[in-house]
Amino acid sequence: MAALELLSAEGFRPDGRRPAELRKLRARMGVFAQPDGSAYIEQGNTKALAVVYGPHEMRGPRSKALPDRALVNCQYSMATFSTGERKRRPHGDRKSSEMSLHLKQTFEAAILTELFPRSQIDIYVQILQADGGNYCACVNAATLAVIDAGIPLRDYVCASSAGLVEDAALADLSYLEEAAGGPQAALALLPTSGQMALLQLDSRLHEDRLGAVLEAAGGACRAVHAVLDRVVREHVRELTALLGD
Repeated sequence: MAALELLSAEGFRPDGRRPAELRKLRARMGVFAQPDGSAYIEQGNTKALAVVYGPHEMRGPRSKALPDRALVNCQYSMATFSTGERKRRPHGDRKSSEMSLHLKQTFEAAILTELFPRSQIDIYVQILQADGGNYCACVNAATLAVIDAGIPLRDYVCASSAGLVEDAALADLSYLEEAAGGPQAALALLPTSGQMALLQLDSRLHEDRLGAVLEAAGGACRAVHAVLDRVVREHVRELTALLGD
């Protein structure tokens, strides 16, 4: 698709959004009883599920235990039905391994791991339906699941993508916009402090244009933060009401 088709003369994207507008975001916490924490999120047509176990004692060789902090273990996978093409290996391929590493780096920057030395925290995320922004949806779902598990965070960690179409920066890219192949970035942000937990650039981007992309992604992350905070507060109110009964 030509770049001009991704943004109309009136400033609208193919799905009717303005450049800085997010896709519709819906989320729920506590979707499973068995894990310590769980959450489900929809960002547009991208749907992700996250579950968290821990902190718990190290599994496997005790030599892997870290004496001063918890070990964060992340595993990313895609359901075989998540895209139009069936995946033969929903996890364990190179893309899934890279995504798992990015999630691990993100949550090592956000979780107060020093409170749980010689222990382990497991975060499992799965994309149920893929339509762009898979990493970002996984981060946002995992943040809610970690909070649901009662694991302390330095701050919410919120993620969004952004890209350039000519001179316009687009936030929260759909699959159609990602597939166009322009300069793109994925940002995981701790919104209160403004600290970046992770920044990934998919192609070369001139310094003069990087600021616009980061500004679009950062603004989207702060908008995501407002939604996630509302979801957490509603979940706490529901739990409080249940305990009151």
